[in-house]
Amino acid sequence: MVRLKDIAARAGVSVMTVSKALRGEKDVAAATRAKVKLLAEQMGYVPDSAAQGLRNRTTKLFGVVISSISNPLFPRMLRALEEHAHELGCELIVMQTNNSPEREEICIRRLLSRRVDGMFISPVYRIEPEARIYRELLARGTPVVLLGHPATFCDAFPSVATDDATAGYNTTKHLLDLGHQRIAFLSGRLVAPWARERLEGYRRALREAGLEPDDRLVFNAGGTVEDGVKAGLQMLNEGCNATAIQAVNDLVAVGCAETFLGQGLKIPGDISVTGFGNILVSEHFRVPLTTVRQPKFRLGVAAMELMGKLLRRDRAESRRLHAELVVRQSTAAPRAK
Repeated sequence: MVRLKDIAARAGVSVMTVSKALRGEKDVAAATRAKVKLLAEQMGYVPDSAAQGLRNRTTKLFGVVISSISNPLFPRMLRALEEHAHELGCELIVMQTNNSPEREEICIRRLLSRRVDGMFISPVYRIEPEARIYRELLARGTPVVLLGHPATFCDAFPSVATDDATAGYNTTKHLLDLGHQRIAFLSGRLVAPWARERLEGYRRALREAGLEPDDRLVFNAGGTVEDGVKAGLQMLNEGCNATAIQAVNDLVAVGCAETFLGQGLKIPGDISVTGFGNILVSEHFRVPLTTVRQPKFRLGVAAMELMGKLLRRDRAESRRLHAELVVRQSTAAPRAK
C-alpha cells in the first residue's frame, strides 16, 4: 500500500506538504501540488477515507433505508441519490426493511454505528403514534430526510413525496369526464398516508361531481399483483356493477385487469382500469394502462437538496411534487346501455 511518506520521498518534500498538496491547500506552490498529485496517481495512492473522516468528523456516507429494492418506486429515486452523492464525493449504504418495524430499527442502528452523515428513510408505517428509533434520531440530531409522506411517529423530519391527494383526484375526474359514475376504488393499506391520500382524492372528486362515495365500491387490495387478482375476484363475486376501476397502484391494477380479461371482459369496452405509479409494466401491459406518472427521479433530487440544507444547518421544508396523469388505452367512455 502506497503511503504519504512514499510519495514524499519520491517528490523530495515533507509528508505535511504532500498531505496539503493532495487536499489542494493554497499554501503549497502550484507546481509542487501538480507534481505531488501526478506522483500519487502514478504510484496508485488511495486516500484513507476512514482517517479523513476522523479528521473532518465526517464519513462521506449516507444511509438509505427502503422497503425493498424490488419496489418499482425506488430504483430511479436511488439513481438520483447516488448520482448526486457521487458528485459530492460520497457513497450510499442501502438497506431494506421488508416493511418490518423491527427490521427498520435494526437497519437504522447499523447505519448509526457506521456514523453516516445523514439518512434517507422510507418509513415503515404503523398504527402506533410513536416509534422509539425515530425519537432517538431526533434526540441525536441526525440529519434525516423521509422518502415518502410523514406519519405521526416521524413527522418531526422533512420529507419529499408525491402530491397523492391531487393525483388521486385527477384520476377520478378523468373517469368522471368520460361519463363513469360507478367507479370502484382498490385501496392500499390505509395505515399508509399515501394510500389514504389517494382515496381522499377519489372521494373529493366524486363529491364535487355530485356523487356520494359508496363504501361498497371501495375494496381493500393491498399493493401487489396477487392482491389485485383477489380484489378483482371479489368484485366479480359481489357483482358491484362498476364501469371503471381506480387502483391504488399499477401492480394492483394489472392483477385486477388480468382477472377481468381472464373472465372474457374487454378493457376498456366493458370496464375501464387505471393505475398509479407509471412503472414499466403499465406501459407494456397487453392493454396499456392509464396511470399516474410519479416523479421518481425528481423525488430523489429533492431529497438530496433537503439533505444539503440539513447538513448546512439551513431550514429544510418538506416538498410535495406534482404527478402527471398519463392517459392510455385502458380507459374510455362506458358502454351505452
